[in-house]
Amino acid sequence: MTDTVHETGRPGAGPGDPPRPRRHLVFAVVGLALLMFSLDQTSVATALTTIGRDLGSELAWTGWVITVAAVGQILALPLGGWLSDRFGGRRMFLAGVAVFTLMSGLSALSPSIGVLIACRLVQGLAGGVMLPAANGVVAHQFGRDRDRALALFTSVFPIGAILGPLLGGLVLTTWSWHGIFLVNVPLGIVLVTAGLALVDDPPHRRTGRVDGAGIALLVIALLAVMLTITRLGSPGSGPVVTVLAAVVAAGAGAAFVRHSRRRADAVVPVRLLAGRGLGIMNVTNVVFGAVVIGFSATLPLYAQVRYELPAFVAGALLAGRAVGTIIGSGASVALLRRAGFRPLLLVGLVGIVAGMVATAVAPPAGDPAVWLLGAATLLGLGTGVAGPAANNAGMHLVPGEVAAVSGLRIMFRQVGGIAAVSVMTAVITASSDPGRAGAITFAALAVVLALAGVLAARIPNRRGRW
Repeated sequence: MTDTVHETGRPGAGPGDPPRPRRHLVFAVVGLALLMFSLDQTSVATALTTIGRDLGSELAWTGWVITVAAVGQILALPLGGWLSDRFGGRRMFLAGVAVFTLMSGLSALSPSIGVLIACRLVQGLAGGVMLPAANGVVAHQFGRDRDRALALFTSVFPIGAILGPLLGGLVLTTWSWHGIFLVNVPLGIVLVTAGLALVDDPPHRRTGRVDGAGIALLVIALLAVMLTITRLGSPGSGPVVTVLAAVVAAGAGAAFVRHSRRRADAVVPVRLLAGRGLGIMNVTNVVFGAVVIGFSATLPLYAQVRYELPAFVAGALLAGRAVGTIIGSGASVALLRRAGFRPLLLVGLVGIVAGMVATAVAPPAGDPAVWLLGAATLLGLGTGVAGPAANNAGMHLVPGEVAAVSGLRIMFRQVGGIAAVSVMTAVITASSDPGRAGAITFAALAVVLALAGVLAARIPNRRGRW
């Protein structure tokens, strides 16, 4: 397929815009905000048992400390781009960081599990608003170099995945679970202060009425989807509520698409769902999130039930994926302009599929831990190569709507990830042979991702800056 170039008439969005003088300082502020968010997601998991004991909560409720933040993030992600477009990326980024910081402090002071869950929901909403705005801010600061700057974001979350459990364990050992939340407060204050001084506002539209109907339909559809996924992943759940939730999700989703087609200033324009190859990228992002997030969440469980590896060794396998992602991201960023995003996306998907297949098959010889570590590293390398390319692909197609496209991209990946985790854990725990069931789920995900790669090969490539 031939390379294509997409232009935009929106101010500040052209591929020839010169980078701004303070761009590296702004990148540091935004990168630290993303790292804070990533560390929070991974470090809190180390304290669930302690939180449940101190607050007198059952594990089923304590788990919502993590789950509800993910739900809030998913609900806010598609709205984050729309809010940035209406009220300014700088304002929404700073508001997201400020609310996230405030909720961190209130989480540390929570007297009950209910209050903590409520604070974590608002934290997730703040993060969902912050992430798309962060992409828009960096794109504006780096101008014609924004492709590389945005690609570098891919390495931030793997760093958080490595450091988060270590930080959480250290704080929990030397302090208490309250400290895991409190460490965000001084960092958040510094980030808001630095952001006020350094961050410029990207160009945005200020006109248009609030799309209340669109927001309501979107929230209903997402909540119904989340409920459906949760019920499917819960063995023994009755079918009535699951079917009802699925019907509501389908109906609200269809009504939302119809509404978006009719309204020019819809909260999520329909062109971002299906136009200009974005439909293929959205599907790819769902599957990409299902594979990467599903792998990370279930690999330790799989290693324990199939090979009886100790919990510490099983958890340490994920370090291979994180390190591979960081290395692959560096290579992808260096090659992105020369090769274009499509070849790197496809090569990365091949690496991910190979890592999944290697995880599913039994090691021909040697220590299973070494085999699984190699498979995780291979998958991480593929993720690192494909991630920056996938991040840039949608924004190449509509370069004037960075915040909106990035919000949808992250949302689709999170939905895919939660669906994969729910189904995979349900299959493994319900099977009479959990190890074999886990292998089958990994192989099935590899097949689905390979099919998504066939679709992604149809997207027009784009070399150079955008």
